[in-house]
Amino acid sequence: MGRAPLEPWLNSMELDEAATLRSHRYSDRFSAVRVATTGRLPGAVQKSSSVTAALVSVSLAPIAAPSYRLWVDGKRMMPREIPAFRAHVIDLAAEPAMWADRGFEVVHFHVRRAVIDAVARELGYEKIGELRVAVAEEDAVLAQIARNVGRHSGPRPPLLALDQLELTLAAHLMQRYGNARRRATPRPGGLAAWQRLRVTEFLRERLDGKVRLAELAELCELSVSRFAHSFKTTFGVSAHHFLLERRIERARELLAESKAPLSDIASQCGFADQAAFTRTFHRIAGASPGRWRREHGALGSRLERARTT
Repeated sequence: MGRAPLEPWLNSMELDEAATLRSHRYSDRFSAVRVATTGRLPGAVQKSSSVTAALVSVSLAPIAAPSYRLWVDGKRMMPREIPAFRAHVIDLAAEPAMWADRGFEVVHFHVRRAVIDAVARELGYEKIGELRVAVAEEDAVLAQIARNVGRHSGPRPPLLALDQLELTLAAHLMQRYGNARRRATPRPGGLAAWQRLRVTEFLRERLDGKVRLAELAELCELSVSRFAHSFKTTFGVSAHHFLLERRIERARELLAESKAPLSDIASQCGFADQAAFTRTFHRIAGASPGRWRREHGALGSRLERARTT
């Protein structure tokens, strides 16, 4: 077994006039960082990576052109005023740098090239060359992902969800910015029977969500990208969504069989808090946990039988 991959990183950062940050070097992991500045930066901030990777930056609010500067490979880019939810896509080998003299808000995604190449291979594409540089580009997919990340508050999403997010970004970058070309022979499809059994049993035992795609792939003796593609082909949903459905399945059992408080059931099913449990339960089951219990629990079933006899 190789070394365990670093956990994906989701964070927020605020910079003001006193900020001392002049450079940031990304580690070998996926990250999504919301950055807000509250005023003039003392100096430009340069970004690089310990691995070959792309920087995807999406503005969460408009940025005025005179107050914002961007350099790529030492060359100053000249973007006009940047509307909200426009995207930059830049190879981090070019060590981009940015500076602003007034507040702005963006989300930065660090997407590793090895993941992009692996996704291309599993989706049946040839290995892509350099990614096309994009500055202030309109991209509906990146805009929606940035909206979701920008709105996020509360506990960190499950690791599986963040692993899946990097694969989603990698697939989009490969197809839109990588001049991808289909291979003549696509890769094979879903999981074998033994793989399905092994991974579903493992996920049912790990409702706490403390599992990575890399662990599931290793169980099935596949690469991470091959596993994610094969899992989606087999079950029609990502491993993260499959795990959410198993959590809600277990929650239904507990709601029907016990009078335990909703907070206890949320904890037993791997949710960080009752609010997250309620939101997810309602989205998947179509009703709040309390209402579902009243309609489907043991007491509710007895009352319904009494009304019909």
